[in-house]
Amino acid sequence: MNSESLMAGEPSKSQAEDCACRVVSDAGPLITLSVIGQFDLLRRLFGSICIPAAVYHEVVVQGRGEPGSQETREAAWINSIEVTERLAALLLQDELDAGESEAIVLAQESGADYLLLDDAAARRKAQRLGMRITGTLGVLLMAKSAGLIPAIKPILDELRRTDFRMSSVVYREVLRKAGE
Repeated sequence: MNSESLMAGEPSKSQAEDCACRVVSDAGPLITLSVIGQFDLLRRLFGSICIPAAVYHEVVVQGRGEPGSQETREAAWINSIEVTERLAALLLQDELDAGESEAIVLAQESGADYLLLDDAAARRKAQRLGMRITGTLGVLLMAKSAGLIPAIKPILDELRRTDFRMSSVVYREVLRKAGE
């Protein structure tokens, strides 16, 4: 039995359901938005988000002193939640890291509206599971649409100066979608 078939059943009652996790994030968007000074867009767009314990550990504990660590630790609007379906998370770790695996499982358990992921393999897995995903670029597009940022091009240009991977095709497509 693979992780997808294990996760296909009804999720069990969990902390996530009690916490109303409408948005679940992996580490990538937290770190990247912090690097470019746009971390608070998450709060402004979504009000609150949930992260699985593995993402908290990756960003705050292992990433101590790195971008996103302090912001994540101090953000009262970020809820760190233990996943209930540990076996599903472990099976996903055959292909993904612990944070990505737990983010997918937490989103499934909580019935999240959005799962924030940047990693291509994790995005493909979540899409196969029927999840509604977006990532750092999607968050920026939402922020532009909501009037939270006046323009996306300067932020994309700043992203290009980091280790964030974005092809020229994706860059142009995001600008097109933003009407820039």
